[in-house]
Amino acid sequence: MDSKGFITRYKDKNPTIHRDAFVDVSSRIIGDVNIGAGASIWPMAVLRADSEGIRVGRRAAILDLVLIEAPKSYPVIVEEESIISHNVVIHGAHIHACVLVGIGAIVLEGAVISSGSVVGAGSVVTAGTFIPPDSLVMGTPAKVVRETSEKERRNIMMQVEELYAKSREYKRLYENKSP
Repeated sequence: MDSKGFITRYKDKNPTIHRDAFVDVSSRIIGDVNIGAGASIWPMAVLRADSEGIRVGRRAAILDLVLIEAPKSYPVIVEEESIISHNVVIHGAHIHACVLVGIGAIVLEGAVISSGSVVGAGSVVTAGTFIPPDSLVMGTPAKVVRETSEKERRNIMMQVEELYAKSREYKRLYENKSP
């Protein structure tokens, strides 16, 4: 895949994309990016790792128009089965497993979002903020408003399954497309 124009080497930093991952052709993958098995990168997402690394875990979904950047001293980790929703900005943060970051949220450098948490749409998680496991956070700046329910955590996993299945369809379409 790295011969395609949307996947770009930066100096000695090459993207690594698992053969089972889906990466839309309109996305940009730059530098030290590692995309795990079954992960999906949707239209017009930008993952730029020209200073530090970006790691996208197994079956994580990076949706349309997301910007992920790893500035100096702040690598980005998106662990397995997390969803980074439309138009989100992740700037040097750690997103643990089974997290949903809602539409238009911003998560700044050094922030940690723990497993089972939901960041509400439009929220801003400020630099260095630690969000405990199973938290619903909302606002600007984002604050914990309550614990996520078992139903909310199940819904994250249902969305992960739906996005994974849809990514398989797109991957098949792209692979079967003639040059």
